[in-house]
Amino acid sequence: MPERLTRAQLRTSNFEHRTNSLPLSVELLEKIHAVENVFLDLDQEIAQLQAWSGLGCKTGCGKCCFKADIEATILEFLPFAQYLYLHDKAFEWLEKIKTSDIAVCTILNPLQAGVGLCSQYKYRGLICRLFGFSARTNKYGQKELVTCQVIKEENSDRYQHAADQIKDGADVPVMNQFYMRLHAIDFELTREFFPINEAIKRALEVILHYHAYRS
Repeated sequence: MPERLTRAQLRTSNFEHRTNSLPLSVELLEKIHAVENVFLDLDQEIAQLQAWSGLGCKTGCGKCCFKADIEATILEFLPFAQYLYLHDKAFEWLEKIKTSDIAVCTILNPLQAGVGLCSQYKYRGLICRLFGFSARTNKYGQKELVTCQVIKEENSDRYQHAADQIKDGADVPVMNQFYMRLHAIDFELTREFFPINEAIKRALEVILHYHAYRS
């Protein structure tokens, strides 16, 4: 059975104090599904960009994941928090984050074998999906490719070709458009950015609080 938190446990854990300003409506699961749909659309657009540009992450790199200043919203980690709840791992992850003093993302696993170092790649946040394969709009209304230094240096010809194509109007995911789509799903849960581990922790608190009051 999924983990359930009683109201007494909520008070003991101070969850009520920390989440009493967050919307815990019956529509929360629908919002999670809506976020997943946004991510699905983004992943498809990124796949198309990678296909025509030839750009891709270096196998086993994860250099951008080690940045300690990555920020995210609560909403984008609700799907991950719900997944953990349904697999009886929500308390375990919450405690892990609360007792850790490491600033880099808790989901990161430097010892993981494979293409990347994200242990929960399916449930990574919006910035994790966007960075490297999306564009920002500059003050002149032009799209500019946003990618990492590794891609720029090791795939310089492909990077320059993609950057030129994007300036000429090639299709590319645009950062602010996807943030606005999340914003439209829930204003309260996207109006503030937190260090990524804090965002995950608050998402877990929202999910636990939600299910406790439905039990």
